Amino acid sequence: MSPVSGVMRSLTLLALGIVLLMAGATAAVVVLAARAGLETHRATIEVMHMLGSTDLQVARLFQRRVAIDAAIGGVAGAGVAIAVILLIMTRLQGLGSELLDGGRLSSTDWAALGAMPIGFIVLAMVAARATIVRAMRTTL
Repeated sequence: MSPVSGVMRSLTLLALGIVLLMAGATAAVVVLAARAGLETHRATIEVMHMLGSTDLQVARLFQRRVAIDAAIGGVAGAGVAIAVILLIMTRLQGLGSELLDGGRLSSTDWAALGAMPIGFIVLAMVAARATIVRAMRTTL
């Protein structure tokens, strides 16, 4: 059983590495999108500043938009992930092996998977806010 346990640990570490890579890619995409949006709407933001809007108010608008986009992507991604997990579980159960039958996800595992889209939404919001506030302090 030791080799099987080692393989399972390796797969767990691989999955964690993939999640960390997705988080890094998400933050990078949000930063690029926020900077592009800031540049695209520069004239509008200048008018908003003349009317009394603060940098934080403008950043909140970008943050809300990014949160909505991240939520849509998170729901779509979660749906695909659930479908893939259920497919893999069905295939493993079809093998009839008692060893692989223990590959079911616990309620804690499902809760962790359900929390991932929320975590990515929060990550996107924080990255957008930090990017916009930093960019507006230096350029506008």
